[in-house]
Amino acid sequence: MEKTLELCRDLIRCASVTPEDAGCQVLMMERLRALGFTCVELKFGDVSNFWAERGEQGPLLAFAGHTDVVPTGPLDRWDSPPFEPHVRDGLLYGRGSADMKGSLAAMVIACEEFVAEHPRHPGRIGFLITSDEEGPAVDGTVKVLDYLREKGTAIDWCVVGEPSSSEVLGDVIKNGRRGSLGAVLTVRGVQGHIAYPHLADNPIHRALPALHALASEVWDEGNEFFPPTALQISNINGGTGATNVIPGEVQVLFNFRFSTEVTDALLRQRTEAILRAHQLDYSIDWQLSGQPFLTPRGELVDASVASIRAITGLTAELSTAGGTSDGRFIAPTGAQVVELGPVNATIHKLNEHVLAAALPQLAEIYKGIITRLLLQAV
Repeated sequence: MEKTLELCRDLIRCASVTPEDAGCQVLMMERLRALGFTCVELKFGDVSNFWAERGEQGPLLAFAGHTDVVPTGPLDRWDSPPFEPHVRDGLLYGRGSADMKGSLAAMVIACEEFVAEHPRHPGRIGFLITSDEEGPAVDGTVKVLDYLREKGTAIDWCVVGEPSSSEVLGDVIKNGRRGSLGAVLTVRGVQGHIAYPHLADNPIHRALPALHALASEVWDEGNEFFPPTALQISNINGGTGATNVIPGEVQVLFNFRFSTEVTDALLRQRTEAILRAHQLDYSIDWQLSGQPFLTPRGELVDASVASIRAITGLTAELSTAGGTSDGRFIAPTGAQVVELGPVNATIHKLNEHVLAAALPQLAEIYKGIITRLLLQAV
């Protein structure tokens, strides 16, 4: 499957910094239409998306992914231009090679190989592709799912091509993700001269005990699949810039990565109870980026584990660690969802790269998943 590497190179050459697609989806749709897929382009705002589907009836296995990549960072710190793919010492370098153009190429090639062997396969195969995963993620997968809902199309199984592997291809499958709940907390005081503290009320001093309490709180103990819920403070901003002025307010940004043991509503309630207990004059703005989701062992997880073992000899670890992905939008529709892709060690970094030999293997793994799910579902 050297074709996998060739297609990945073609995709890397498209400078698709989010939300730009830069021609990636055209390349993919050309290959899919040649296989008999019906492709529908779905443009929302500045975001390019498409849905492709092959097959008339039966269970639906969808591949989901994104063509957008993060910015390159300083070009002079790359060993080779980020949008000119280079193979050195067996590694394919280029922005998006690992996250996630390698996976996109492997998905397409897997389908080409499967359809060549099973042109009248049972079941259906779909592609849900967006250019809005690395950005705000409001005009991408969410909007395509709205389109599918209106059509009455329900995904049974979904493989998201996020780079899930830790050390070698297939050592880790993400079968869920923690939820993400962010907050912007503003604590108000009274501004004044630093030499007359009795005439002011320092909001930083007032906020610190409450922040310590929040950071020390045990929110849950986690479970078999999820680590305990964690709160991290990411930013504290207060003051006028002068050394002799007590500020009138302080702003604090923090985030929960939470398990299925708690809900976002419960986290909000417990947080605000702590803030009130410290008698703060505050306001708080919440942003829920995604609910936690989990796909337990079953058809999709078992097919993925079996396919990895058949191709690599590895027994994949099931994990819910890491950040969020578009799987958080797909799982609530009722689909079984896993994330399976190459090693994630260099994603979003300078000189992003992937083991070139891993991409044909990934295509074989994806093909094995298709085979196990569609042919054995008859």
